[in-house]
Amino acid sequence: MQQTVRRFHIITLRPHWGQYIISQGFMFLVSLVLFLVAGHEAITFKMPFLILGSVTTLMMLYGCLYLSKLQFIVSSEQLIIQHGIFHRTSDYIELYRIVDFCEQRCIMEQLFGLKTISIYSGDRTNPKLDIYGVREKLDVVGIIRERVEYNKQRRGVYEITNR
Repeated sequence: MQQTVRRFHIITLRPHWGQYIISQGFMFLVSLVLFLVAGHEAITFKMPFLILGSVTTLMMLYGCLYLSKLQFIVSSEQLIIQHGIFHRTSDYIELYRIVDFCEQRCIMEQLFGLKTISIYSGDRTNPKLDIYGVREKLDVVGIIRERVEYNKQRRGVYEITNR
C-alpha cells in the first residue's frame, strides 16, 4: 500500500507593525525623555544625557531591525525560524515534535489586534517558541495543528500519557 504525501502551502509569518510599537515603545519614550532633558536650559552637563539618549535610540533601532528580519515559515513538515541581522540563523522544528499550543494577548496586543502564539515541542534547541505579532483573526494554531496531526499520522508518532 503506497502512502500519498499531502502537500500544504508554505506560510510565512512576520511580526505585524504594531509589534514594533509594543516591543520598542518603552525604549522610544526613554530616549525621548533623555533628549528632552539634554535640551533643557537648566541642565549644565548635557553630554551624559545625549550619550544615553543615543545609546537607547540605537538599541531601539536594532530591535526594530531585528523584528523586520524575523520570519516564521510553516512548511508541510517543518516550522522554520529565521532571525538575526549581522548573523542570520535558521532554526528548524519538525512539526511531528510539537505537543502543545497557547495563545496570549497582553493589553497592548489587544489594542493592536495582535496575539502571541507559544508552541511547545520535544525539540531540544527550541522546547518553547513564541511567535509574536500575529494578527488576532489568523487561525495560525489551527493551521499548524492540522499539519502536526498529519505529520504524526504519517510517521506513526503516538503520544503516550499516564493519567
